[in-house]
Amino acid sequence: MLEIRHFEEHVAKEFFAGNIPGFAHSYIGQEAIATGVCRHLAKKDRIVSNHRGHGHCIAKGADMKRMMAEIYGKKTGYCKGKGGSMHIADFSIGMLGADGIVGAGLPISTGAACAALLEGKGNVAAVFFGDGACNEGEFHESLNLAGIWKLPLLFVCENNGWGVNTPASYAMAAGDITRIPEAYHIANKVVDGNDVEAVHAAAAQAIARLRKGEGPYFLECKTYRWNKHFLSNDLEDLRPESEIQAWKKRCPVEAYEARLTKRGILTPARIKSIHEKTLRKIEEAYTFAFSSPYPAPEDALRDIYSM
Repeated sequence: MLEIRHFEEHVAKEFFAGNIPGFAHSYIGQEAIATGVCRHLAKKDRIVSNHRGHGHCIAKGADMKRMMAEIYGKKTGYCKGKGGSMHIADFSIGMLGADGIVGAGLPISTGAACAALLEGKGNVAAVFFGDGACNEGEFHESLNLAGIWKLPLLFVCENNGWGVNTPASYAMAAGDITRIPEAYHIANKVVDGNDVEAVHAAAAQAIARLRKGEGPYFLECKTYRWNKHFLSNDLEDLRPESEIQAWKKRCPVEAYEARLTKRGILTPARIKSIHEKTLRKIEEAYTFAFSSPYPAPEDALRDIYSM
């Protein structure tokens, strides 16, 4: 969780300084979800992310140096600087990619889960998406296929309550999100997405079911993004300030630090040491990215398909 938090803090600082091109969607506030779920996944298990994907990449084991280089548009990045923040992928660790289109990862993950089923080795797939994606057509198509084929697919809905500036309470006629997978006879559970232990426990139960061939599972994690939909000085944020501050008081990182300290597992000195160690890793990633070259003009014609 700390690696995700400090990575995203660095990206935000550099973006607002004008040093990062394109768009970036911050995962701050939702760190417990990616961490709690990916803890149970092996390299051969596949995940599919969305536009807010840095946390998923880090939790699945992606190289932060190559991630940082990609975000800066450098040649040493995962996509050689051509994809940017929303298109990081690493097939070697089962990270099939982030996607700038809302809901687009859902059918991809359905295919990944189908592949896992056909391979017959007990592997699973997981897809991360927000509440806004639940109003897309491919959401229903993916639920239906996963249900009728009993695919080993974990649907992880990161319900942060807002699709850009539209509240989920207004945008979803079904009301509770879990009423939708229930219509497809898919087992589901709602958890506190800011409690990493709660997410971890629910994910353990769900993934164990997947590996036993019991069909798909839907996990709704209630959480909140601290920043605007994407990092911007211009985008108006229609969320109530009181709501934002109330959720910040439920910080998943600070809450877990406090819980571990109360249990005698952590001390203030140990917490400081972990933060410092994590910040050094972020600085190393930044140094790697900063010192890396930009793609050459002729690189625009490489890694493309033609017919």
